[in-house]
Amino acid sequence: MSELRFSLADVAGVRLAVSPVNETVMSMWALASPIHYAVHLPWIDRARATLRRPEVADRVRPLVELARPRCWLPDFLTPAARPNVEIAEQLDQIAATPPDVVVQDLLATTPRRPLSAYGRALLAEPRELLPQLVDAVRVWYDEAIAPDWPRMRALLDADVAYRAAQLAEGGAGQFFEQLHPSLRWHGDRVVSDDPFERDFDLRGRGLALNPTVFTERRVLWNLLEDSMPAGAYPVRGVGTLWEATGTPPGDPLARVIGPGRAALLHLLDAAATTTGLARLTGMSAGNVSQHLAALHAAGLVHRSRQGRHVLYRNSDAARVLLRASRGG
Repeated sequence: MSELRFSLADVAGVRLAVSPVNETVMSMWALASPIHYAVHLPWIDRARATLRRPEVADRVRPLVELARPRCWLPDFLTPAARPNVEIAEQLDQIAATPPDVVVQDLLATTPRRPLSAYGRALLAEPRELLPQLVDAVRVWYDEAIAPDWPRMRALLDADVAYRAAQLAEGGAGQFFEQLHPSLRWHGDRVVSDDPFERDFDLRGRGLALNPTVFTERRVLWNLLEDSMPAGAYPVRGVGTLWEATGTPPGDPLARVIGPGRAALLHLLDAAATTTGLARLTGMSAGNVSQHLAALHAAGLVHRSRQGRHVLYRNSDAARVLLRASRGG
């Protein structure tokens, strides 16, 4: 069980963001243990083929050795994200990690399992070997994450919008109680039902939270109290991530309402924003807005405002049409 203790400043400092580097690093867990990440099998098949290429395998090896399944990650490798951060900025942040922090963070990961060969080498020569690790993360992002990043980002952005509205409307207690079944709010602290036994006093630094598609079952926290407080939690709707972005071949619904509107309905089992849908479908935001307006007027989608974002989701009538078109 872990506990995070909040002051009033920490409650006000809870922030949500998408972290490209976290997705890149944590994706290694899915690659190594596909049976535990079956929802990602379409991506895993492609990523494994990518990793078999010798020129990729050699450069990514430091990340493969450091991001092993059922092993803790050093905090410097999963830095607290801020809104709209890009992968290049996060890589620069990792590259600038002082050698003593690299050593401290690596040692914090060893109680459960010893370091890999690369981990031991990095521990001995952090200044010399850290650039190899940064290069490994960059290469893996470019080769395996970037091609699918628009659809990942759309799902993650929709979750951030949804959670931000929960926090604004319901306060910290309701927010954390609904963030994940393992979390409970007890007045001035979050109690996390997990095996990590971490104990944090946030000390006015706030808490950075990011949804991730590659977290299995739990909220994952930074290991060390001296690190910037951060946590990664499972994103909502991950089961829709690898669904086809267009309409199925021969989709009868597309013949009735048009392929663009049918494509949106196939994606709106989970709530999404106009921007997110544009990323997923490849349509312009203007076209998506026009289709959504028509679908809303026909009673096929509901819309709700969550903070600064408008989320769309299928209505019951749309779900009936989808079941009929899918032969269900």
